[in-house]
Amino acid sequence: MVKLISGKVTDMGNLTVRRILPHRDARAVGPFIFFDHMGPANFAAGDGIDVAPHPHIGLATVTYLFDGAILHHDSLGNHLEIRPGDLNWMTAGRGITHSERETGDVKNRDHALHGLQLWVALPTEDEDCTPDFTHVAKDDLPIIEDAGLHMRLIAGEAFGKTAPVPVKSKLFYLDIHMDEGAQLLLPGENQEAALYVIDGTLAIDGDSHGAFSFITIAPEEIPDIIAQTDCRVMLLGGLPLGHRHMWWNFVSSSKDRIEQAKSDWVKGDFPQIPGEDDIIPLPGRSTS
Repeated sequence: MVKLISGKVTDMGNLTVRRILPHRDARAVGPFIFFDHMGPANFAAGDGIDVAPHPHIGLATVTYLFDGAILHHDSLGNHLEIRPGDLNWMTAGRGITHSERETGDVKNRDHALHGLQLWVALPTEDEDCTPDFTHVAKDDLPIIEDAGLHMRLIAGEAFGKTAPVPVKSKLFYLDIHMDEGAQLLLPGENQEAALYVIDGTLAIDGDSHGAFSFITIAPEEIPDIIAQTDCRVMLLGGLPLGHRHMWWNFVSSSKDRIEQAKSDWVKGDFPQIPGEDDIIPLPGRSTS
């Protein structure tokens, strides 16, 4: 089955966020359980992204930008900027805290931001693994060229290539530029897949899909995917990991584990980020 999913759009002032996953018609695609499209946005000097320290468990966050820069800082001591085409892969495991801000150099001038943040569920046996962080520069991600297709493999395995990212399950995630008339085949048998159109127009089995279209594809399907114009699409998928509970920034196969994470954040038992004290409180709790 091929299905078009409509995301929920949230206007956060100067930034629009489209939340595609989770959705009532698609709780996940393979191990991907969360999909946010940020922007494109233009900020005046003094405005921008400033997300205070917050916790995660049971997942890996996957940050990928088309424009702008985000300063990542976490409780493992990592403190660096992600720029367009780079990959930040943060494995939360049993618990990690991070913030997402901008450097003074970026924030003090007019600037843009456009990108994606996805979450990948961890296999049950790895949900409480040791937290880890991997940054891969744009030039170190594999490039695949084929008949009008210009692809960067962000994570996982596809078309005979493997990205240098420590994934814990079978998955693929690609940034693809398609020339008009180019045809795309899916990379994995018996794997769930989805396409997200960033710009241009794509036809799937003869139906046209423009920017911000998210199309899921069942494992048994072999759709006809053709670029009707030059376009840019994200391709993701893999083998599903089974049902996961999600609450705020916590993901787990166990409701009890999520309740424990809530308690740990309130009590201050999560690891802290050096030099950052302005944490985001647990939703529904007073900061006093």
